[in-house]
Amino acid sequence: MKILLLSAYDADSHRYWHQNLIRQFPEHDWTLLTLPARYFAWRIRGNSLSWAFGPERKTLEQPYDLLLATSMTDLSSLKGMVPNLAGIPSVVYFHENQFAYPATTNAHKSVEPQILNIYTAACADRIVFNTAYNRDTFFSGAAALLKKLPDQVPAELIANLKTRTQILPVPLEEQIFCTPSTETRTPDWQDNAQRAIRIAWAARWEYDKGPAQLLAIIRQLESQGINYRLCLMGQSFRHSPDEFEHIREQFQHRLVQYGYAESRQEYLQWLHTADIFLSTALHEFQGLSVLEAVACGCKPVLPAREVYPVLFDKEYLYECSDDTRQEATAACNTLIKLSDTAIPAPDINHISWQNQRTQYKKMLTELTNTLT
Repeated sequence: MKILLLSAYDADSHRYWHQNLIRQFPEHDWTLLTLPARYFAWRIRGNSLSWAFGPERKTLEQPYDLLLATSMTDLSSLKGMVPNLAGIPSVVYFHENQFAYPATTNAHKSVEPQILNIYTAACADRIVFNTAYNRDTFFSGAAALLKKLPDQVPAELIANLKTRTQILPVPLEEQIFCTPSTETRTPDWQDNAQRAIRIAWAARWEYDKGPAQLLAIIRQLESQGINYRLCLMGQSFRHSPDEFEHIREQFQHRLVQYGYAESRQEYLQWLHTADIFLSTALHEFQGLSVLEAVACGCKPVLPAREVYPVLFDKEYLYECSDDTRQEATAACNTLIKLSDTAIPAPDINHISWQNQRTQYKKMLTELTNTLT
């Protein structure tokens, strides 16, 4: 089967998904087109223009059995600009949706990204979400937006879209569930005689990952005299929130890692040797970094918001609050409790490729068998 895969805003999680997908199904003939994850407003609106009238057009005009696109792809416009794509069975995979992002004064308040999400879903034969939380926030947000429009809004649009949906998580690589080789370098946590709690945090260094909450938690741990070490990983940007620099300056004596790990292997080593994986995310649609950490044996300490209550039992969650200090106190209490007890890390083996491959195979083949 010939499959065209389009990743119009190729962020790390999107790349992780399609690289492993292609690796899992080498029997298919894959053609992959990607665009860099930058200039968000232009990229989500202009990707169809870039591809349809750029050098990729010849690739798009080839015959395919299936078209698989991420939700950042302006699929409705692309099908109009490259007519042969309109006749190919199509699947849209939603890693995220544009209705569930936390508000920020820095964000452009245009509803166009949300409208584009609706258009892309509407022109797909199958709509796949990574979690039920992602699906539910998409449909509730889309319904609320459509109610605000003045007239001529199709009454059955949302109901029609719901009939085409399914949930398939981004699966985890099998190697993550394995104990790392003893031949590789063991990370240096600089433990004292009385063993410190080893805490890992990993996410994009942006406002939506809760840097203010992270800083408040660290200050709380410090004020309580908790013996801990912090591995702070993730991608930084030119305008990353100031809290990360404050952490580096004020808590250098606690930091064992600051910034990107040098390699994927080193990143997994840090996770395999950590006790706790802490998240402060203000939005999360699946939480790949959390799931990877749990697969490596970390106990998760997570805010009771977004997708986390769907994925994990309440013993791993801390109460959220508009008061940052109050939330930090709740997080510290959960962290200390989990580090002092024999409660194991959750079992998430069901999200491995070994257990998800059959459903993905069905998704890839069922649509083409039905529509062709």
